[in-house]
Amino acid sequence: MTFATARTISLQGALGHLIDVQADVSQGMVGTTLVGRPDAAINEGRDRCRMAVQNSGLDWPATRRVTILLSPADVPKSGPHFDLAMAVAVLAASGVVPEESLRETVFVGELTLDGRLRAVPGVLPMTMAASSRGIQRVFVPEPQAREAALVPGMSVFGIRSLAQVVAELRGEIVPPAAPVEPMTGNRLLSWRGEGRLVDVDLAEVKGMEDPRYAIEVAAAGGHHVLLTGPKGAGKTTLAERIPGILPDLTVEEALELTAIHSLAGALEPGDDLISRPPYCAPHSSASRASLLGGGTGKVRPGDVSRAHCGVLFMDEFPLFASDVIEALRQPLESGDITISRGDETATYPARGMFVFACNPCPCGMYSVSPGASKCECREVERREYRRKMSGPVIDRIDITRHVVPLGGSSDDGLSGPPESTARVRARVEEARDRQRLRFRDDPWRTNAQVPGPRLTDRWPLTRAAEKMLDRELYAGGLTRRGATRVHRLAWTVADLDGVDRPGIDELDVAVRLRTGAPLLLSTTQQRYAG
Repeated sequence: MTFATARTISLQGALGHLIDVQADVSQGMVGTTLVGRPDAAINEGRDRCRMAVQNSGLDWPATRRVTILLSPADVPKSGPHFDLAMAVAVLAASGVVPEESLRETVFVGELTLDGRLRAVPGVLPMTMAASSRGIQRVFVPEPQAREAALVPGMSVFGIRSLAQVVAELRGEIVPPAAPVEPMTGNRLLSWRGEGRLVDVDLAEVKGMEDPRYAIEVAAAGGHHVLLTGPKGAGKTTLAERIPGILPDLTVEEALELTAIHSLAGALEPGDDLISRPPYCAPHSSASRASLLGGGTGKVRPGDVSRAHCGVLFMDEFPLFASDVIEALRQPLESGDITISRGDETATYPARGMFVFACNPCPCGMYSVSPGASKCECREVERREYRRKMSGPVIDRIDITRHVVPLGGSSDDGLSGPPESTARVRARVEEARDRQRLRFRDDPWRTNAQVPGPRLTDRWPLTRAAEKMLDRELYAGGLTRRGATRVHRLAWTVADLDGVDRPGIDELDVAVRLRTGAPLLLSTTQQRYAG
């Protein structure tokens, strides 16, 4: 046999392509030719593979011409994880490994010169891509075997060296080898927030029934929120408690999120599926690449993707760089983020909740109430501060709430004791269950993800509520995008209340949440009465 094919996975963002690594060993000018749009790391892999084969006590076809094709040839490939597939394909073409043992198998791993394997980022999304294409067996570096085994139905071989791979494919006794070191060095660390937020509870938040109800609606439907108010009013306190009222991730969501963290190199050996929604709170000085994704050499997911299915909290929102704020239009609208670097374009999911917080002015002391403002900012400074939040970005935020600081007493005497996180989460889970039932035959998971035309055609409001929404639209109180988001909010309010179809009452609450108008006292009292 002078020709053989092994398989591996090429990643473009979170999307994996099945790659045929075809090797031909034949007469001709001695050398190794690599074609199929490889990057520099793959090109260098020719020498790594040759030395790894020889130092593993195997024969490299040194007197033949070796041609390796990465097919399909028009797909850009990058990363050192192609090494193992290239070495195995050449050995199979040379007759060292039986070709039939390569069928329905994917090989992932970087080789060292002495034939050992090194861990690589992105093993979980690679395994998921292989499984979706009918592959049921995968060879990966030993520290990442548990990560690959998170994919149901996949037979995973955790391997330490090329010699072990060859022995396994031949059906021989696997020789011992030194353990593979976990991925280190420039790995990206990801803070999910569990440690800091594990002890916070909504029961600690006194008063603030209006914004408390707003974040409950946001959590139930996956809506984006803007919290405004003077410094110390409790905006961060509310935001930190949103992850606690979100339900556990479904298996599908957990796989997606864990795959993103794998791409970022943020999974430790032995980590299981991430089952709780993540929380990420980048500083306002964060770079565009760290927040949105990017990097030098290879595009990696940023905070907006690592907060997928969870909460991304951006405090002091106007202080973020203007280009970062404007770039948020795409994830706010579509739930995805696309990054282009030269020939590489990567798209990552970003369907988390965006929670923004801002002060009324740079010093945070401005108030519209007569005599209550202690602001020392000039009017031009306040205008520039507000201008950073452009209209198109604000129009993509579903809920706007103004958080007012409590007075001397934290108890207003009108409502009972504050509800706990567990009690609110139970209502949110019931609302999410209604949405899962409603969208069981569709790709959407929450009300916030449903496209406007589908929402109008398949899940309309009552006739009276539709007329009310049209009046708001034609009066100029809402944009067309705003009307769609109010429609979604009305369904979430209905899901929380157990109403089969949103009517005037649900729409009125949705409009108030959208425009920032105060909710009626009875609305919040009914939900937070002790």
